[in-house]
Amino acid sequence: WRPDLCLLEGEEEGEADHDEEEFVLVEDKGEEEEEEEEEDEETLQTLRGSGDDWELSQELPPRTVGRTWQLAYSTSRHGASLKSLYRKLGNTDSPVLIVIKDALDELFGAFLSEPLKPSEKFYGTGETFLFMLHPRFKCFRWTGENSFFIKGDLDCFAVGGGRGHFGLWVDENLYLGRSSPCYTFNNCSLSETDDFRIMELEVWTFS
Repeated sequence: WRPDLCLLEGEEEGEADHDEEEFVLVEDKGEEEEEEEEEDEETLQTLRGSGDDWELSQELPPRTVGRTWQLAYSTSRHGASLKSLYRKLGNTDSPVLIVIKDALDELFGAFLSEPLKPSEKFYGTGETFLFMLHPRFKCFRWTGENSFFIKGDLDCFAVGGGRGHFGLWVDENLYLGRSSPCYTFNNCSLSETDDFRIMELEVWTFS
């Protein structure tokens, strides 16, 4: 409303037709959109940890530099379903960052050179790596021993492998996971225990 605009001279109050110009439409974000952005930022800070996000950013490949992180999937927002996760990533060709928070409040995950998808065999490139984020930061990069980077089934997905052990394995309900040393990345277990419960799982893309 523009209270500074006066009625035309000679017209009495109440008789004048109020011009549309007296009202200014302000483009504004809806409450839901603002809340989503606030939630994105809050969750990002929670899962990346305080201060560790910078260290992780330094480890990402050059093609992600300057690109915006976008939350593509969150179990707290989209439910816990591997099939739903596959659908959310179906239209992107961006590399993805998977961050997991377990029942012990540890943060860890994997950077995937390609989006997660159902596959008959392992795929991906040597850009893929595993990482621990909290309580300590450490990255595990490709050793060159094999090319077991990413594997997606309908009942689970895995990152890294060799002789029956996966660097990171998550079930179809995105609730149970396992992390073991593997030849692909020569990693230790990402969690304190080999088997862990997932309290939160998020997948971030880069645009």
